[in-house]
Amino acid sequence: MKRKTKIKLGLLTLLLVGVGCWVASRWNACFYNCPEAPYIPSATPHRVLLTFGNDGPQSRNISWQCDTVLRPSYLEVIDPLLPDTFRKEANGEVFESRSGKAAYYSTTLRHLRNDGEYRYRVVTGGKASPWYTFCMPDDTRNSISFLFFGDIQDTIGGKTKTYITEAVDHYPDTDMLLFGGDFIERPKDLYYEEAFRGLGEVAQTIPSLVVPGNHEYLKYPIRKLERRFSLVFSYFLNSMIGENHVYTLQYGDAQIYLLDSNRELPYLITQREWLKKELAQSKARWNIVVLHHPVYSIKSSTNNLVQRAVFADVLNDNVDLVLQGHEHAYARMTQHENGKAVPPVYTVSHCSPKHYRIQFDAERFDRYGCGSQYYQRITISGDTLSMCTYDANTHELYDEVDIVKGEHDLARIVDRAAHLPERLEFQARLGKKKDQRFLQRIAERQASRQAARQRVGAE
Repeated sequence: MKRKTKIKLGLLTLLLVGVGCWVASRWNACFYNCPEAPYIPSATPHRVLLTFGNDGPQSRNISWQCDTVLRPSYLEVIDPLLPDTFRKEANGEVFESRSGKAAYYSTTLRHLRNDGEYRYRVVTGGKASPWYTFCMPDDTRNSISFLFFGDIQDTIGGKTKTYITEAVDHYPDTDMLLFGGDFIERPKDLYYEEAFRGLGEVAQTIPSLVVPGNHEYLKYPIRKLERRFSLVFSYFLNSMIGENHVYTLQYGDAQIYLLDSNRELPYLITQREWLKKELAQSKARWNIVVLHHPVYSIKSSTNNLVQRAVFADVLNDNVDLVLQGHEHAYARMTQHENGKAVPPVYTVSHCSPKHYRIQFDAERFDRYGCGSQYYQRITISGDTLSMCTYDANTHELYDEVDIVKGEHDLARIVDRAAHLPERLEFQARLGKKKDQRFLQRIAERQASRQAARQRVGAE
């Protein structure tokens, strides 16, 4: 055998061995699904969730779970302006997961009264949930307010309930909760149970919208999002485009769009076309997109290239605010034209107990945070959309930015966080060189920002 042929075969063998080692090292991360423990759902209605319907801002969906077989089910509602309690029949479906099955129900209330208060309970097979109350907004007001939580992805018995209930207590005028995916750690019944424990009574009183994250998916060569995700978050039941979990809602002056960034390229292209069409039809002054994967990654410039290639130009040309999760840190980014920041504002945030190492790109991102958990309060009033970021543990203001629209809706960005220090903390693991290198990057970032502040002060 010729020497060149031997060299080629040797290199090919090394390449195959290298690929094989890489596949073996990544097999569990890419394809292994943790077993789901056997479970039997309660025979009393539970996991009641209030969310939006598919008939505009005056509709609400209520979903719940009960037992393993379908039974007659309905929603019972008290409207103070009506003499009698009324019923709304529910649709039911049994879903069997890997280690159990449960019956899921949902129903829709339409044409609800502005500024109305409603009491309700769900009933299945003659067994009823507790009574809950929700209020409809007054459409004569000129402002809206909602909270955004990036990845929750909590451990069993974690702190999600503290974060969410305290945030709502701080801002009782909250119209809705938005979640940026990875609402659960894995698609298993005990993690759905933990997620509802984390929401607490907020689940039944303030409408929630959740986009799919990669942790909601089962890991196969072609990922699979179980049917129970749509049965829980029932607005998807009538909003999907093919197999794409998309949804849009106009609320006040804002139009909110939910995307599923976890899918393969053909599905993402379908979502892109849907988003373009919806944006073209929207009459809202403010366009807000929620998806799981950051279009501009804070972990690496080569991350999420497919999502960026598909969505970036549509978002940059038409959207005011992009809310994202997946990469467990905080970052805010704006585009720049002629030296001025312009929409959209891209936000990455999380409330997970896990913390990721990130890159620092001073040219692209305006602000970072790591070592804590965060949530955003977005308010829209007149010509201004304000986003305030808070530390979820202390509820202290961490970041603040306004988008202000003037004549012909020309927008400008007002950064109000210059006086707020950037907090970059990370617990390095002993012997982990990557952690040590990340600590060095943090030190370089802090030194660079300190030097910049000193230059500004000198001027």
